[in-house]
Amino acid sequence: MNRTSRLAVLGTALVGLLTPLLLQPAQAAAPSYVALGDSYASGTGTRSYIADGTGCQRSTSAYPSLIAAARGYALNFRACSGATVTDVTNTQLSALTASTSYVSISVGGNDAGFADVLTECAQPWWSSNCDGAINTAQAYITNTLPSRLSTLYAAIRSRAPYARVVVVGYPRIFMGEDCNAFTWFSPAEQTRLNQTADLLNSRLSTAASAAGFSFGNPTSRFIGHAVCDADEWINGLSSPISESYHPKATGHSGGYTPTVSPLLTGATVAVTAAVVAESSASGEEQAALQRQYADADRSIEQESFVAPDLTTPEARRAARRAGVDIDRFLARSRR
Repeated sequence: MNRTSRLAVLGTALVGLLTPLLLQPAQAAAPSYVALGDSYASGTGTRSYIADGTGCQRSTSAYPSLIAAARGYALNFRACSGATVTDVTNTQLSALTASTSYVSISVGGNDAGFADVLTECAQPWWSSNCDGAINTAQAYITNTLPSRLSTLYAAIRSRAPYARVVVVGYPRIFMGEDCNAFTWFSPAEQTRLNQTADLLNSRLSTAASAAGFSFGNPTSRFIGHAVCDADEWINGLSSPISESYHPKATGHSGGYTPTVSPLLTGATVAVTAAVVAESSASGEEQAALQRQYADADRSIEQESFVAPDLTTPEARRAARRAGVDIDRFLARSRR
């Protein structure tokens, strides 16, 4: 066999070896999932947060991270504690593209003054205007928030035209009893606060439907797991204070994940030990990704509950006006 023939045979053999490799499809990129929203999406209340250089309090125990870990999605975890509709628009929507496959969005509570209303209602009756604060929040939810949600949802659809989008609601926080020392939510106030959560969910659901999005309502999942229930999935008065009145890790694994995952992915995610481990292992990668947005995220004003302080001159004046002996009142509260 001459040299030319040998080269021809060798070339044919190489083609035969390489063809199967060349015909193999390229490994598909993981579906893109962008999690937008506020503290109820970021995971405030779960006690452990990724080190991304911000105050956003993003947690690998939060439902976006758990769902992404279970399904193998490429998560961009933009949700940030304190975010309002304006903050989501200005600092989070840039993460969306035409290749985004999945989006979850939880926002509206801070727009309605969630933290300020709780701060007011936690005061004793003689020191607060809880009904006034609730009335103001409900008026905002009814009259102002819907149009802002509509504009936001339209922007999400414009930036992520092919994504499946789930709007996520809020649980009822209270069960009718205040077991925490140094907060004074009355049963009637707790009922009205829960009704306000229901009202907010109603408006979120309506706006989601109008935009062609799904709505995930966590209310039923959290029944029996409110603040002061025996199996509590929501923090009461806590230290650090920012954890107060936010879902614990169990609230995200047992409440939010089974609410959101079937709507977002088509099947309910089971939060197994392996899923928790996978989610936890993603923390460093997610922190590195979020650091590129840190300057924008630091512009978000962190909203936080403020615990009552009845030792102030203002509190003492309010007690005197109401005919309350504040020292006796505090002594009884400490027992």
